[in-house]
Amino acid sequence: MGFRLSKIYTRTGDTGETGLGDGRRVPKDHPRVEAIGEVDTLNSQLGLLLAGLAEHNLAELADVLAPCQHRLFDLGGELAMPAYQALTAAEVARLEAAIDGWNEELGPLENFILPGGSGLIAQAHVCRALARSAERRCQQLNALEALNPIALAYINRLSDLLFVAARIIAKRQGVAEVLWEAAQKP
Repeated sequence: MGFRLSKIYTRTGDTGETGLGDGRRVPKDHPRVEAIGEVDTLNSQLGLLLAGLAEHNLAELADVLAPCQHRLFDLGGELAMPAYQALTAAEVARLEAAIDGWNEELGPLENFILPGGSGLIAQAHVCRALARSAERRCQQLNALEALNPIALAYINRLSDLLFVAARIIAKRQGVAEVLWEAAQKP
């Protein structure tokens, strides 16, 4: 890695703009910056989930999810440097293989489930919801400036993986999933 930050603050963002990797300055509420921010939030929450997996000896899940932090950083790079493309179809295929393997173990979903049952299950659902939010921000940007289709597929598939991960965590912890109960009709 050639470029290292030696100074964290530059004061160049004090007026409401930030710099992209290609040298452009854009408002901090630009759709590209919003997408970068959502991906960063997801990555931070995924770090919290990974810490919880380590504490609960769920290395099998961590082995699948830990590379996702790195790929989210790659996605942030793609968003910050529009000409840069780091994500590959192989990464999307890796997520799909994990989803398929875990789904085969779980069997079909017969009810809607709610985030909960344990802190770790709920954290996986927080990550899933944030992945959907990041995907929406990326799609909003894509409507203005075309993004790498593989990046869009990756963030979509990641939310699916996180949903299935929450279900696998419940199974590994021996915790019943919280099933949705419809409101009683008067």
